Amino acid sequence: MIEDPRRELAEFLRTRRTRVRPQDVGLEPGPRRRVAGLRREELALLAGVSSDYYQRLEQGRDVRPSEQVLDGIARALNFSTEESRHLHSLAAAARTPARVPRRYEPEEVPDTTERLLRAMPSPALVVGRFLDVLAWSPLAGVLLGEFTRLPVAERNLLSLLLHPEAGQMCRERTATVTELIAMLRTQVAADPGNPRAVELVGELAVRSDQFATLWARHDVEETTRGRMRIKHPLVGKLNLDWDAYPLPGTPGPMLIVYTAEEGGPDDERLQLLAGRLAAPGPASDSAQQRLPDTPVGPA
Repeated sequence: MIEDPRRELAEFLRTRRTRVRPQDVGLEPGPRRRVAGLRREELALLAGVSSDYYQRLEQGRDVRPSEQVLDGIARALNFSTEESRHLHSLAAAARTPARVPRRYEPEEVPDTTERLLRAMPSPALVVGRFLDVLAWSPLAGVLLGEFTRLPVAERNLLSLLLHPEAGQMCRERTATVTELIAMLRTQVAADPGNPRAVELVGELAVRSDQFATLWARHDVEETTRGRMRIKHPLVGKLNLDWDAYPLPGTPGPMLIVYTAEEGGPDDERLQLLAGRLAAPGPASDSAQQRLPDTPVGPA
C-alpha cells in the first residue's frame, strides 16, 4: 500500500484533479464530459505546463518538477496548505534516489514526559508519528481500558477505531477514522521507508476495507486540535476538546491532552470518572474491566 514515490505522486495528483469541477476554476463545463473533474489538458493549461509534461507526471514517469511547477499545480487545484506541503514532500521523495537502508530506532517517551503524565489530572496520551499509543496518564488509562493490556505493537489509535465494535462507543467513528488516516498519510509521506509505516499500512489495508478505501483517496491533514465525542459505559456521553503538542526534539511523538469546560456537565463526568480511578478495591478494578474498546482518538 506504500507505493513507489513517483507512483504516489501520480496518484495524489490524479485523485485531486478528478475532484475539481471546471466551474470551480472559471472554465465552462461543456457538454458530454466523460471524465470526472478537470481534464489533464485543462489542468496543464491552468498550471502553465505542457499537456505532455503533466501527463507524464500522472503516469509516474521519471519527471522531476521544479518548485515553480509544483506551486502552479497547487494553485490550479486550489490546494490547502497541508495539500501543498504534501505535494512538495512527494515530489522531493520522487526526485531522491533510492535510499540506502538505514536503522530505525523505536520511538521512546522521555522519562520527564512519563513523570508529567503521572501527575496530569486530565486524560492525556503520547502518540507516535504513525498513531501508536506510547504512554498515557492515569485517567486516560481508564478511558482506554483493556487497550492498555494489548501488546505494544497493537496499541494504535487507527487499529482501535477500525475495530467493528468501536462504533458503539465513538459517536463519530467514520469522521474520526477519516481524519486519522489523513494524518497518517501525511506522516508516511515524510518517511515512506519507515518499517513501522509499511507494516501498519499493509496490516490495516488487509484487515479493513474501510481503511483501504479511505487510504486510496490520498487525503492529507495536519490536525493540531479537535473535539472528541464518545459514549462511556460508566459516565455516559463525553464531549472533550483535545490539543496536540509536539514533544521537544526531532519530529516524532506528540502529547494529546483532553479537557472539558470547567464546571460543565462534561467536566463533572470526568471528575466522576477520576473518582472511580482513585477509589481502591473492586470499583476501580471493574472500571478497567468494563472498557474494552473505548476509543479516545481525535474526533
